[in-house]
Amino acid sequence: MSVSERREPLLLLHGLGGSKEIWSPVVGLLEAERSPLVLDLPGFGAEPPLAAQVEPSAANLAAAVHERCLELGIERPHVAGNSLGGWVALEMGRAGWASSVTAISPAGLWRAPIGERRVNTQLWAQRLRPLVALALHTRGLRERMLATFAAHPERIPAREGRKLVLGWIDANGYDGANRAMRTHVFDPTSYPEIPVTLAWGELDRLVGPPRPERRPVGARYVTLPGVGHTPTWDDPELVAAILLEGSAVAITG
Repeated sequence: MSVSERREPLLLLHGLGGSKEIWSPVVGLLEAERSPLVLDLPGFGAEPPLAAQVEPSAANLAAAVHERCLELGIERPHVAGNSLGGWVALEMGRAGWASSVTAISPAGLWRAPIGERRVNTQLWAQRLRPLVALALHTRGLRERMLATFAAHPERIPAREGRKLVLGWIDANGYDGANRAMRTHVFDPTSYPEIPVTLAWGELDRLVGPPRPERRPVGARYVTLPGVGHTPTWDDPELVAAILLEGSAVAITG
């Protein structure tokens, strides 16, 4: 991917169970000012999982994404992420692989590890996949499923909504990444001095605001009004604006 001197690269990372498709409402709103790069995390979408012996922690996912960026000739982009992708973005910033970080409702900024779930929801969804796929053709049932992460599920087109739910069910990296996410916390100690924006959806039903002790020193914190955990369909213009603001610094080094 060629990168224009006037349009700095902005890497976009999705959350747990998602894929790069979550950014589709926003990419076109960024292209006049940034050069968006949208990637699937290992084990999601079209991307194969990490090697079996490598824990899919946020730090290890960040290393894999960085290697992919280098293959594309992009050394130190601005990085933005949602949920687990926000945590991965923060780890890229810690490692010196990001010029700026914008994290929307990032995972890992809780007080202590939240522990594994007693019920494997993805496993049950896989067993019931034919029924789920059928239910997704009914607007009310589909929007009820999408309401777990979107404040306005009615704004997600039917085809995209079905792809989102079935993509979560089929993601072979979900179980490992979920386990790693729930058994670690983000450590802001000695975080490098780069611009960091932490943005939280006002109507986020999945993850609460970040603990103060988990925020990198100097990080900007903003609330995004009227949107949920994954707000790209709730308000694409608002999301695009926060991404442009968070990455509005020149790349150095």
